Amino acid sequence: MMTLEEAQHQVDCWIKKYGVRYFSELTNMAVLTEEVGELARVMSRKYGDQSFKEGEKDNIEDEIADVLWVLLCIANQTGVNVTEAFARNLEKKTQRDNTRHINNPKLQDHGEE
Repeated sequence: MMTLEEAQHQVDCWIKKYGVRYFSELTNMAVLTEEVGELARVMSRKYGDQSFKEGEKDNIEDEIADVLWVLLCIANQTGVNVTEAFARNLEKKTQRDNTRHINNPKLQDHGEE
């Protein structure tokens, strides 16, 4: 298993060894949008109403990894420690939403009527 910190470091090492340099932050934001779109296409075909076109495949794992890769690139470029940021974000959500979703009638099991 790899931690987020290790993944962030692996991306940085790969970029420095094989990638020449990071794309600009704005280019990586555009690449992230592209990768999220590719994930959305697979999701809409696998879980939505669309079907796979000839030649398309269910590569959801690869598309999720592509999104994570670019996010880690952006984190590296902007000096964000993803492990620390995620821990802070989880704590924020826990404090803010600790009863919100539990008390949301829209999330209750609809089969109990």
